[in-house]
Amino acid sequence: MYIYFTAVFVGLLLLSNILSVKLFEMGSIVLPAAAIVYVITYLMTDVIGEVYGKKAARRTVQAGFLTQVLAMVFIYISIQLPPAADFQSQAAFEEIFNGSFRIILASLVSYFVSQHLDVSIFHTLKQRHGRKKLWLRNNLSTMTSQLFDTVLFITIAFWGVVPTSVLLGMIVSQYIGKFTVAAVDTPFAYLLVRWARKYEEKHQPELLKAS
Repeated sequence: MYIYFTAVFVGLLLLSNILSVKLFEMGSIVLPAAAIVYVITYLMTDVIGEVYGKKAARRTVQAGFLTQVLAMVFIYISIQLPPAADFQSQAAFEEIFNGSFRIILASLVSYFVSQHLDVSIFHTLKQRHGRKKLWLRNNLSTMTSQLFDTVLFITIAFWGVVPTSVLLGMIVSQYIGKFTVAAVDTPFAYLLVRWARKYEEKHQPELLKAS
């Protein structure tokens, strides 16, 4: 199951980069559509770490980082290719896929820091509690790392572009939205962990980490 969980993680990560151009409202909070998808990546690394161990979770994070870099390179190349005479959507294509260097930098930095922080907090708590209190490490690691992710991304992407008051408002509103989504994923963490352990106990018990 590890390879499938990693595939879901990487797929959702790439999808979040595409969906980030769409904004939606949740009450008075404005969020990018990527926010809901991106939060689930933290659930996936928590499940991977719980079942397969810290090294496996870090490998998944590193695979996601490398995939993002490769995706950005190929997207850039695709944008630069001369459009066919019958292709009338070049401007729209560029608008959706051509993020600025600053946005790309903000995305990569916030991802690298927050995802590694998530894994570190999760496994620090796991060493203390063993298999108990999955709900605690799932929520605490995700909510803490999401705070760093939000602050880093918005600060790097928009510092000096918008007034400080607007910048702070963006950080608070986006974190509230991410916090809300993260708060409801704990039952899914238990479900996926149980499913993965049963599968590996049956098919590849040597992959399971003693805990």
